[in-house]
Amino acid sequence: MSELTVWHDGSCPLCPREIALVRRLDRRGAIRFVDVAADEPADCPLDRAELLARFHARENGRLVGGAAAFAAMWRAVPLLRPLGLLFRGPIALSLLERLYRQFLRVRPRLQRLAHRWERR
Repeated sequence: MSELTVWHDGSCPLCPREIALVRRLDRRGAIRFVDVAADEPADCPLDRAELLARFHARENGRLVGGAAAFAAMWRAVPLLRPLGLLFRGPIALSLLERLYRQFLRVRPRLQRLAHRWERR
């Protein structure tokens, strides 16, 4: 089994929901999740601002970010593994990375909407 660490922004109203879903699907406990907003991760070579700005994972000692980090996380969960394997190839990964960058542009608006939703 591969070693996988995922760094996420626990202060973002979107991330904890997604992480909770992946945790439920990760019945083997293959993924180690680190909340960057709560902890200062000592085992990552990136600074905290970079970890908060973009999704990162370390798969078998190799640090990946963005779409590659999502694909690595998906590969660790049996139900999502086919999706993770699909995005392992360079063409598919490039497409997913473009989509992820578009998501990052609208993420602040989605976060504001989620904050408003939480206050209801």
